[in-house]
Amino acid sequence: MTQEQGPDILRLKGILSFKDDPERYVVQGVHMIIEGNHQRKWKDAEHRDSRLVFIGRKLDEAGLRAGMESCLA
Repeated sequence: MTQEQGPDILRLKGILSFKDDPERYVVQGVHMIIEGNHQRKWKDAEHRDSRLVFIGRKLDEAGLRAGMESCLA
């Protein structure tokens, strides 16, 4: 996604939940530069959900959604 739409992604940030990973993964980026790391363990009552926010111009929403949904486990 960032290779195709990176120049138009002004900012992205989010929290990701990876299958069988007990820790939240926090990601942030600008254009095609993305970094992330584990933040902390998920709390027992916390809903494990991945959330990403994209701020940009002329972004292909359907393409971004399809790309993310193709990663679902």
